[in-house]
Amino acid sequence: MTAGAATSRRRLYVDTSAYLCILLAEEGADRLAAESKGAELLSSVLLVLEAKRNLIRLAREGTLKPDQYKVCMDRVDEDTALFVFRDLTLDLCSSSPLPPVATPRSLDLAHLRTAASVGVFGCGPIGLLILQVARLSGARLFATERASRAHRLEAARAAHHRNAH
Repeated sequence: MTAGAATSRRRLYVDTSAYLCILLAEEGADRLAAESKGAELLSSVLLVLEAKRNLIRLAREGTLKPDQYKVCMDRVDEDTALFVFRDLTLDLCSSSPLPPVATPRSLDLAHLRTAASVGVFGCGPIGLLILQVARLSGARLFATERASRAHRLEAARAAHHRNAH
């Protein structure tokens, strides 16, 4: 791969709800999988922890049968090779309740470059933070959320319009 090809590869931040949607083949999974195909997938190491925690919960509730649970857990382990993860370090956790989004450290955490295009699949708390960091870096923003969580996408739109002025 040439240096020019490496810089043109789309970077997409994937949060736990979007990842679980694909993993569990929920409504919208095909669209999310198609959108993320060939992209550099970014997330926090919390994605693995949260995904496994949710799979355990679904298995305890009986939503996932034991064989489905095992397949999903194995897939999470396999999928970790597809992501670029940022570690959750103590300095990040203790810096403040909301990390300052205008600092170079925050931009580094999100793997952003000035004027990049950023797609966020899942507008939960982490996805909203990434959108704010991306907006401050001058990125072109794209966000999507499952239809059952449309209120999260509305929160992203509201935050964008509130901060754009």
